[in-house]
Amino acid sequence: MTQWRAMVSIVMLLGAYLWPGRLPAQAQQPDKPLPELNEFLKGVRAHLESDRLLLSQYTYNEKETERALDDKGKVKSTHENIFEVYPSLEEGLTYRRLISKDGKPLDKKVIEKQDREQDKKERDWTKKLEREGTDERARRLAKEAEEKRKEQEAIDELFQLYRIELAGREILDGSPAIVLTFTPHSDYKPHTDEGKILAKVAGRAWICEDDYQVIRVEAKLIDNISFGMGVLARLNKGAIATFQRRRVNNEIWLPAEVRFTGNARVLLLKGLRLDVTSVYSDYTKFTVETQVKFRKDKNP
Repeated sequence: MTQWRAMVSIVMLLGAYLWPGRLPAQAQQPDKPLPELNEFLKGVRAHLESDRLLLSQYTYNEKETERALDDKGKVKSTHENIFEVYPSLEEGLTYRRLISKDGKPLDKKVIEKQDREQDKKERDWTKKLEREGTDERARRLAKEAEEKRKEQEAIDELFQLYRIELAGREILDGSPAIVLTFTPHSDYKPHTDEGKILAKVAGRAWICEDDYQVIRVEAKLIDNISFGMGVLARLNKGAIATFQRRRVNNEIWLPAEVRFTGNARVLLLKGLRLDVTSVYSDYTKFTVETQVKFRKDKNP
């Protein structure tokens, strides 16, 4: 799943910061003038937040379906995993609890083993914090501040990297959306790691006109993307991905679906043609009660 995870990261990066063919026909509003582009982009920029931060407030389920295709596009095999996801802003502590595999619930003992491993991670982290001295804490906080600075730098570069144009207005999932196209400037030299990846992506984005939130992104690779000098993985030019969000609890926009279709290669092995989808559901605001319920589930 390495190549799939890599493409998902690219598309969610686009969606958090901002397949070919049209969406089903949407109601148009041709008589209403489109907003002025620069002013609209200022509103989008002011409302951008990382989905990592937003997701940390909610638990949710993720259904991940991977379909391997032959040269003619026919499905050769299908694999499905369902996870309960308990997010954390702390790197390495997000818990993706596998509960079902290929349509069959996971054995209780296997789930309990996962829970014990997660408990150990959390205990180790707590002990580490308890032993943390002044210098260690200062270094940790400095690292967190640097990560936030890098995220803001990547967002700023997004608007320098792309030539963004207005393409129209549509009603999408009941919300009026401004449609934008984005294409990398050929003469722009990215200086962030994210920018170097996004410079190989072009597509369209639907932005809610009411609150400047990203509803949907359609992205296409216009060049190959390699990871680990092409040894770990490579996503081939022409791969297509979509990223869809929906409003949850009438208060926040969160991921609804991510889909990737294209050719990839992992560890210099034979190339794969994949059609992979992750569907996100059952969002629940993360509270102390949520933690208690989870602990009870883990220790019936």
